[in-house]
Amino acid sequence: MISFVDPLVTNYTVLDFQKKATAIIDEILDSQKVPIVVGGTNYYIESLLWKILFDTKGEGKGPESAVATAEWKAELENLESQELHHRLNLVDPIMAAKLHPHNKRKIIRSLQLFEQTGIPHSELLRRQHEEKGGGPLGGPLKYPNPCILWLYAEQAVLEARLDQRVDVMLEAGLLEELQNFHRQYNQERVAENSQDYQQGIFQSIGFKEFHQYLISEDKSPEEVRRQLLDQAIQAFRTVTKRYARKQNKWVQNRFLRRPGSNVPPVYGLEVSDLSQWDENVLEPAVQIVESFLKGQKPLREPLTLEPVPGKDKQNCQLCELCSRVIIGDREWRAHLKSRSHRFHLKKLRRLALGSLSARCCSSTESPVERRMEGPGEDCET
Repeated sequence: MISFVDPLVTNYTVLDFQKKATAIIDEILDSQKVPIVVGGTNYYIESLLWKILFDTKGEGKGPESAVATAEWKAELENLESQELHHRLNLVDPIMAAKLHPHNKRKIIRSLQLFEQTGIPHSELLRRQHEEKGGGPLGGPLKYPNPCILWLYAEQAVLEARLDQRVDVMLEAGLLEELQNFHRQYNQERVAENSQDYQQGIFQSIGFKEFHQYLISEDKSPEEVRRQLLDQAIQAFRTVTKRYARKQNKWVQNRFLRRPGSNVPPVYGLEVSDLSQWDENVLEPAVQIVESFLKGQKPLREPLTLEPVPGKDKQNCQLCELCSRVIIGDREWRAHLKSRSHRFHLKKLRRLALGSLSARCCSSTESPVERRMEGPGEDCET
């Protein structure tokens, strides 16, 4: 599955990927061979490991249904996030309470599921979790006896390799590729100020980081372009490292700390020292895979991490004092201690004390102040 989606397709979803990849995996299994999934986004890999119940009413109805769905999604894309969040709250208040009003992509995803299934996204997730073999974070495993090999390295080593990879990409013609793609696909959109780096392939690392450099072609002095290029390359390096850290955290939180029994074993292979590749990576990997194929327990134990106690609940809370929406109990507690919240709290205190009677002024805390320091209100959308 390489280079099989047109670059300008913006409505390709994880469900599209899951459907196509699953068909290939099933074909490999039918031929008595072992499918191996390599690389890719962990979010997409999850769709191949666990069963999902998001079958849609339009499935199998031909291209007309697909076109209608694409047009409907395009219509939603033109709406403001607040309006979309309001619509979601009408059909699925439980999911709306978990999503930030500005998280447009996830809001549209939940609306799309409701449009295609007639069932609220939160209800689909509940059914999925309660299905036999399911767990708190998903349905049962799609295939029996899966095995995950996770290659990891020390953070400093990983970041040095990422820097080297950026250098290799530049030497291999990254700039020329970006410029050609920009001229072919994105130049007209930029001229109309309609470029969207949250859609399709334009979400990929590189397009947004090199945007200012690409649009400066034939418009800026060479010295300015050189500065823009240096800034773009540095941003490219930074975002690449940030994404690598995010992927590692995803493995730790979504696989190693995942509660429930429906979790495939994850075997860690240390790749910091490449001179020890055979001893640390190749030989253990071969032994693990051979054991699985024979139905035996590998010599190496899988990685485990204890779930974080009191895991943060992703509730949506509104701080009326600061006019901010906060997602998550941990983030809410941090906000209450933040400099901006304390500044607004002191300002409110001065206003309250100035308007209260002498008796109220002698009080150490006003009713309004108590409200702002206590639990946040649930979002009303």
